[in-house]
Amino acid sequence: MSDALAPWIERALGDLLQQVGHAWLILGPSGLGQFELARALSKAWLCEAMTPKGACGVCASCHTFESQTNPDLFNLMPEEFMLEHGFTLNEKVQKDLDEKKRKPSREIKVEQARDLIEFSQLTRSGGIGKVAMVHPAERMNMVTANTILKTLEEPPEGFRFVLTTQAVHEILPTVRSRCQSYTLPWPRQDESLQWLTTQGLNGKEAQIWLKAAGERPLNALDLAQHSGLAAQDWMKIPKSVAAGESSMLTQLHSTQVVDVLQKLCHDMLARSVGAEGVFFETQSLPKTGSFRALSNWSRDLIQSAKTAEHPFNKGLMLEALVSQAKLAMS
Repeated sequence: MSDALAPWIERALGDLLQQVGHAWLILGPSGLGQFELARALSKAWLCEAMTPKGACGVCASCHTFESQTNPDLFNLMPEEFMLEHGFTLNEKVQKDLDEKKRKPSREIKVEQARDLIEFSQLTRSGGIGKVAMVHPAERMNMVTANTILKTLEEPPEGFRFVLTTQAVHEILPTVRSRCQSYTLPWPRQDESLQWLTTQGLNGKEAQIWLKAAGERPLNALDLAQHSGLAAQDWMKIPKSVAAGESSMLTQLHSTQVVDVLQKLCHDMLARSVGAEGVFFETQSLPKTGSFRALSNWSRDLIQSAKTAEHPFNKGLMLEALVSQAKLAMS
């Protein structure tokens, strides 16, 4: 598996490095690589020998960046995300989590924002600047966002921000107005497929998973690596669910099950009006289900998505969801 940047992210990095600005908001749907681009940009900004294409990768700053010990980088992210991706948490926070006093937050907390303000005011370690990476920016509530506004607008000399989002409408206008926006372009399909093969997928697997992810290559790779399904199993899901069978979905989390069923419902609705499916090959879709029944199912799935993370009995929830799907597709 290659650790190199995907080609469309590499191009975007080159674009950003040619532009001037102390705060960038990287936009785009999930699965294109906003986080990876923000990391590469932060690393380049801190690099002691930056090139037009990005960080040198060999200087002391680059080494400490990769080991997540760079003293001039501040990660403003939800605790849950930081734990999942191996980032170091504040000692007190880590102690509370280790002692099970609370669960890691899914939001960016105001205490973290205050730590960022303090970090911005400290003398840098001797590097060429300091960087704060905010990911995903929509996880800041109003109090957290307001806490960083002044620093975001008038940072200390040499201090820069890079924020990412896949839901720009959820970010306060006061935050958006203080940043320059950059929309990460969609990669070409052939480019996505080629990149997926460099990550260990064969050609057919790459095609199936890229379609399953709605042409979003990083989401496709995540499905391939973490769904627990084989690529060929994905194509069997529509007719299996239409028959009321849930076996192919048992290893998925509740949120993943709802996501799969929403994709299936979308493609069934598209087929009912003579359009092509987005996530499944047309030949794998049953030729059943009225537009009205499928529309009602779509509304039910929207409600299910809102409660999918509640501590329901997973088996009973899966049985109910598949029964609902079978009825809508009959």
